[in-house]
Amino acid sequence: MNNIKFNYLYRDGGNFKSWGEVVFANPQQLTLGEIDAKLIDAFLPDKLFIANQISIPEKFSFANGICTKYDHCYHEYDSTEISQENPTDTSERSITDFLKAVRSASKLGWRAFDILERV
Repeated sequence: MNNIKFNYLYRDGGNFKSWGEVVFANPQQLTLGEIDAKLIDAFLPDKLFIANQISIPEKFSFANGICTKYDHCYHEYDSTEISQENPTDTSERSITDFLKAVRSASKLGWRAFDILERV
């Protein structure tokens, strides 16, 4: 069975990047096009979202717990791809379940927060 790898990143205002990925099972065999369309529809403009609202790891790049003027709370969706890797989602969700969580978070509203809360 082909799994789906969700690729995302944290990009600070200085364009420094910290990458993340989560692999989901895909028992419904959704296509990459279907998944991509649903994600882009649910995320903010520029494909931004709040990672903890959809239960994926935050990838903040500030060093040694020191925030800079470039740090913020948003992560950015990059892509999805077919993967033969085993699922890595700590909540053991399928890609369909993950899409439901993304849609739910979008409907509730992406809740920005002060980055200092995570230091």
